[in-house]
Formats: sequence, structure tokens, C-alpha cells
Amino acid sequence: MTKTFGVGKAHSKIIWMGEHSVVYGYPAIAIPLQGIEVECYIYPAKEKIHFDFYDTLSTAVYAALEYLNHTDVSITYAISSEIPQKRGMGSSAAVSIAAIRAVFDYFEQSIDMDTLEILVNKAEIIAHSNPSGLDAKTCLSDKAITFIRNIGFSTLDLDLDAYLVIADTGIHGHTREAVEKVAQAEEANLPHLASLGDLTESVQRAIQDKDIQKIGRMMTKAHAHLQAIGVSIDLTDQLVRLSLENGALGAKMSGGGLGGCVIALASTKADAEKISKALKEGGATQTWSEKL
Repeated sequence: MTKTFGVGKAHSKIIWMGEHSVVYGYPAIAIPLQGIEVECYIYPAKEKIHFDFYDTLSTAVYAALEYLNHTDVSITYAISSEIPQKRGMGSSAAVSIAAIRAVFDYFEQSIDMDTLEILVNKAEIIAHSNPSGLDAKTCLSDKAITFIRNIGFSTLDLDLDAYLVIADTGIHGHTREAVEKVAQAEEANLPHLASLGDLTESVQRAIQDKDIQKIGRMMTKAHAHLQAIGVSIDLTDQLVRLSLENGALGAKMSGGGLGGCVIALASTKADAEKISKALKEGGATQTWSEKL
């Protein structure tokens, strides 16, 4: 028995702290952005589906159909997403989650979180070779996630009465290129990477202490180290500066860099709105605000 259509949803994510240093064994913190969503729809079709295993959506649909033993079904799919691609916001993982949920919904089958995560990571591995699993974990979570390479994940409760402003530079991030750039000058970059690791640990403690002033300071310091290892760009630096000039407690780039997003911490909703306005006027193509 199948429905006339199936639908699945998922939310976005952003890296708060730990970019690049996470590659070298230091912790990273990622948070779900539950107000920024993607929806996938599954419909019946006249012809069997053609799977493109270089495409995340297609791969995720196949992973779900294979699990349900329905790879010979005649369906089609469509996507509606608020998440920009290649900005470090988990677009690929969120699309995979939404697609798998949509397939299960179409066949009126329930799916538990463990199975969903396994299928999402399977799709991500096929499409992206060697993902850390952080994007999938955070896009599946309603809590912040901490991650240490070769150790694993843990959740982090947020109750800060603060806001995170996310600004899209409009420029694709280039994570692989940025990681390679950092590695090529690894010896010179190691002190900066160690400092980034220390700052991430400081933010973890400050989250527990609900010290948003300290979190903001640590964010801004982190951006200076990310600048120093060469993964920021002029527009990113400009948006960080504008955030601070307009009342942000702290601001930094987010994700792999060489494009992507800027994040800024605001103590009130009014401050977040002021910062968002300044960032749009200063070159951001889009902004969002998430309560922490």
C-alpha cells in the first residue's frame, strides 16, 4: 500500500566553533538550525527512476528504496529547500534526511532514528566519499553537537537566551581547497590550530556557564586565527567587522571557508535584527536568526 505522495522534512546546521582544527583532533561544535528547512516529495511516475550516484538526493532515495526492497518502483521526486548549497549549512545531509523520510512516508513505513542515520550516512558516503558524519548528526538533532575526530559525538544543551545571526556571503565555500591550503603550511599553522582548539573548549565551558559575553569574545578570536591560516576572504572579514560594529558580542566565519557563511552572536532579538540589517546592506545575500 502506498500513498498518492510522500513527504519528508529536515533542518539545516551550522558550525559554531572548531573549523579546521577539528581535522587535527580538536573538538568542533555544530548547532541545528531548526528554522531553515528542506522538504522532499515522492510521487508515482510512469517510468522507473534513473539513479545518479553523484547526486545526493538521488543517492538518498536509492538508499531508502533499497532498504525497503523497492528499487524497481516507478516514482519521481521533487525538492523544496531554504538551505543554500555549498555554504557549510548541511544542505546535502538535510536533503538526504528529507528524501529518506519521504520514501518511507510514501510506502507508509515508519523509520527509527538509528536506521535513518545509517541510511543518511550511507548516501553521504556514496555521494561524498568520506564525510565525518557531523552534518548528518546535527541535521538529525534538536541539540548542539560536539565532535572529536576518531572519538565521536556528544550533545550539548543550549539555554543561553541569545541569538545567532547567520549571513550568507553568496559565495560557495571551498572546504577541500581550504583544508589542503591549511595542510600545505601545516607547521606554520599548528599554533593557530591549537589556539582554535583551545577556544572551542573555552566556548563549551562558557555555554555551560551561560556566559555569552565570553562566547562572543572567543568567536572573534577564532576568526582572527582562521584569517591567519588563510581560509577567510575579504567579504567574510567585512561582514565580521560590520557585525561587531553593530552590536554583536562576537563574530566569525563558519565552515570550511573561502566563501560560505558568517555567524554573529547577539544578546537580544533587537540586536540580532540590527545586525542582520547591517549585514544585508554590507553584502550578505541572505540572513537568518536562530535563538540559542
